[in-house]
Amino acid sequence: MIPRYSRKEMADIWEPANRFRIWFLIEAHACDALAERGVIPKDAAAAVWARGDKVYTEDRIARIDEIERETKHDVIAFLTELAEQVGDEARFVHQGMTSSDVLDTCLAVQLTQAADLLLGDLDRVLAALKKRALEHKNTVCIGRSHGIHAEPTTFGVKLAGHFAAFARNKERLLAARADIATCAISGAVGTFANIDPSIEEHVAAKLGLTPEPMSTQVIPRDRHAQFFATLAVIAGSIENLSVEIRHLQRTELREAEEYFSPGQKGSSAMPHKRNPVLTENLTGLARMVRAYALPALENVALWHERDISHSSVERMIGPDSTVTLDFALNRMAGVVENLVVYPEEMMANLNRLGGLHNSQRVLLNLTQAGMSREDAYRAVQRNAMESWKTGNSFQDLLKADEEVARHLQAETIDALFDMGYHVKHVDTILHRVLGETGTA
Repeated sequence: MIPRYSRKEMADIWEPANRFRIWFLIEAHACDALAERGVIPKDAAAAVWARGDKVYTEDRIARIDEIERETKHDVIAFLTELAEQVGDEARFVHQGMTSSDVLDTCLAVQLTQAADLLLGDLDRVLAALKKRALEHKNTVCIGRSHGIHAEPTTFGVKLAGHFAAFARNKERLLAARADIATCAISGAVGTFANIDPSIEEHVAAKLGLTPEPMSTQVIPRDRHAQFFATLAVIAGSIENLSVEIRHLQRTELREAEEYFSPGQKGSSAMPHKRNPVLTENLTGLARMVRAYALPALENVALWHERDISHSSVERMIGPDSTVTLDFALNRMAGVVENLVVYPEEMMANLNRLGGLHNSQRVLLNLTQAGMSREDAYRAVQRNAMESWKTGNSFQDLLKADEEVARHLQAETIDALFDMGYHVKHVDTILHRVLGETGTA
């Protein structure tokens, strides 16, 4: 985790204090369930809570690290330090359990905690996109395919498209959260030979998880693969919106740009520069989050009932992917909230090609007036290419074309250049996506 791209609330999930606290809760809740079944004394379970339920301070964490340097085993080091706190009753801790029961269940808790923060982040992005989409629902701009002028749309429709993508991402993350929120307290090779399944059910309920139906000493890693793949898809949507903003901010377009704050500098050499640094940064962060999906997919294939080839991977990608995505989503929300939009530039760019964006409408009307599609296409393209080459009005060229004039009167051609034709269904689109059509 790099502090430059970390927010404290998410980073804290992956700090040792939180991890050891979760480990303690797993063990303590298991002791309660074991005591209820008469496997261990009830006063032993009570002692675990009374003497072990303490904040994991820097001193306690340092002691665990000290023990691990000798034992070379993190869970044993944790249990040894816990025994120092609890005393003789600590011999009943970890009855019938194996390290993976603690590690995998803890990771499930951490990932659900991270997912909850990310869901809140997505809500902020969605709120920003909705507000700006409604604000600019009638701000007409040119739509582009292959980077080339196509037909008019509105900036609100553009933003609504990104809203729809992030809304889908929220549904994906909710599903991934549900899939990852499983608890395994099944013992060696997952057979429950030394611990009853009811213990797992009790711990799961206490931690807000569901029992893993089929653990093989570890929780199946296809669950984790889905989770990290979902984060990668969300990152893809962040980059998609970032690239759109970066393109619109190019000097040749200048239709929208990131907010440039007082005192901000764009270049060490060129004082005039206003660069899209935030969305460029987001593009890079998105690449990193996507990169974490591949090792998660490779973790699915483990040897027999378990190995630990996945462990080192998850120790890195768990914190790094969630911390990075949390930062990126909040930065993305801020970009949208503060985005500067230039409707006049949008209209000027739209009109740069002299009405060529109406070519399809002219084509369709010529076919309806009796021309074959092939002849109509040639006639429209002929005049469009002339307009490209000379800069003359496409509309005037069509009216002067004898073949076109035989099928369409001048006033009909003029009517085909009405901007309202292209944006007449904006309210329908926004209603489908946002659930409303009014202004912000």
